[in-house]
Amino acid sequence: MTSQNIPNKILNWYDNNKRDLPWRKKVSRTQKEYFTLVSEFMLQQTQVKTVIPYFENFISKIPDLKSLSRVRDAKLMKCWEGLGYYSRARNLKKSAKQIINEFKGQLPKNEDDLKSLPGIGDYTSNAIMAIAFNKKIIPLDGNVERILKRVFYLKKEKEISKENLHQKKIFFGETIRASDYAQAIMEIGALICKPSNPLCYQCPISTNCKSFKKNDFEIIKINKFNKQKFFEANIFQNKQNNYYLLKNRKFNFLKDMPIFPMNEIPKTKFKNHLGKRINIKMSNMDMKIAINMKNNLPEKSDGFFINVKDLSNWTLPSFTKKILNTIK
Repeated sequence: MTSQNIPNKILNWYDNNKRDLPWRKKVSRTQKEYFTLVSEFMLQQTQVKTVIPYFENFISKIPDLKSLSRVRDAKLMKCWEGLGYYSRARNLKKSAKQIINEFKGQLPKNEDDLKSLPGIGDYTSNAIMAIAFNKKIIPLDGNVERILKRVFYLKKEKEISKENLHQKKIFFGETIRASDYAQAIMEIGALICKPSNPLCYQCPISTNCKSFKKNDFEIIKINKFNKQKFFEANIFQNKQNNYYLLKNRKFNFLKDMPIFPMNEIPKTKFKNHLGKRINIKMSNMDMKIAINMKNNLPEKSDGFFINVKDLSNWTLPSFTKKILNTIK
C-alpha cells in the first residue's frame, strides 16, 4: 500500500492548506527549538485552538530558554493559568534548567537525552526531533492514529494497538522535508480526517484509504478506564465575603495549586448529600463533588482568603473556578 507519491501528495496539500500557527513562524534555529519545546508541552492533552492564545502570551512574557529557567513560579503559573495540567508548566521550567545546566543551553538532539527531561516521553521526544531537528520520524498522536486506522481499515483491538500502529507508519514513507512532513500528517488528521464527518473529498490520500472505499469511517478506540470518585468541598466564607483556599498537598491532582479544602468520601455519603453537587472531569477521573457551606474555619487553618473581586491577582486552576462559580 506504500507509495512513493504519498509524501508528495501530503506535502503539496500542506503547502496549500496549513494553518498559520504562531509556533510555525520563521524564526532563528534557537527560537524554533524553544517554540517547539513550549508548544509541545502545551499541546499535551490540549487542542491547538485552545493553545494558540496561551502560547502567544507565554512567549511574549517568557521569550527564551534562559528566561524560562529563571522565571518566578508565580509568574510561570500566571502565564499558564487556564490551560490546566499545571505539572506541565513545572516540568517545562525544570526542563529549561536542565537544558541550561547539562546541555549548555542547547535542546538535545537525540531521543534518550530528550526523554531525560521532566515531562518528555516517547511522543513529545519524537515530535521535537521531527519538528525542531528535521529527523525522519512520524510522531504517533491521535491524529496520526486516526489516519492509519482509516487507511488500513483497522477495527480489532490487536490491530489498533500502539505497537501495530507504529509498524503501519511505514505507509507514509520518507522525505527530506521531515519537519514539514510530520506536521503535515498531523494537520490532515486535525482538519480533514476528523473523528466524525471526515472531509474525504479534500483529502490528498483518499484513493489510498480502505475506509473511504468501504464508506465506513467509524473509529474504534481501546477503552481507557475512567475512575469515578466522590469528594466533598468545604466552603469557608468570612464576613467580608472572602473565600478560604489552601495549597493542595493532599491529592495527586493539581499539586500545590489553590483549592477549597476537600475530602474523598464514600459514594453513599455523596448520594445522601442534600446540598449542591457538581461533576468535574479531570484526566481519567470523573469527580463527583458535594458542596458544604461552613461557618467556622478548620482547626488547622494554614490556607489563605481570597476576595472574588481580586481574582485577576490570583492564579487559580479551572477546577477551583468551577466550584467558585457554583457557589457564587
